[in-house]
Amino acid sequence: MISFNYETEFILDNETAFANWLSKVISSEMKNEGEINYIFCDDNYLLEINQQYLNHDTLTDIISFDYSIGNELQGDIFISVQRVRENADDFNVAFDEELKRVMAHGVLHYCGYKDKSEKDEKIMREKEEEKMKMFHVKQN
Repeated sequence: MISFNYETEFILDNETAFANWLSKVISSEMKNEGEINYIFCDDNYLLEINQQYLNHDTLTDIISFDYSIGNELQGDIFISVQRVRENADDFNVAFDEELKRVMAHGVLHYCGYKDKSEKDEKIMREKEEEKMKMFHVKQN
C-alpha cells in the first residue's frame, strides 16, 4: 500500500492517480508492493534527517529508507517539496514533472537501481523517464 503523509503545507493533488501510477511502476519492474510511505516535507526537515541518519550536511530533494524484503518493496521516502520546486526551476521543467521524477526515483532505488556512478546515473535517468511516461490521469 502506498500512502502519502505531509509535514508541510503541500498537498498532493489526486493521491489516487499517483498511488495507481506508482503501483504500475512497481509491477513493471516485476516487484510486489508492500508498505511505501511518501513523506512530503521542507528543506529543514529533510536536512535534519540527512544529518541525523546519514551524517550528510547537505540539502537534498529525496531520502529513501529501504525496508524491502525480497521482491516486496517497503520503505519511507522523504521528499523536500522546496528542493523539488527549486530543481524544477533550475532544470526549466514543470513542478509536477520534477515531482514525478523524484517520486519514481525513490521506488527505482528500491528496485535495485543505483545512481552513484556515471553509468548507473544514466540508467537511473532513463528509467525515470520511462516510468514518468506511465503516469496517466483519466479526463472526464
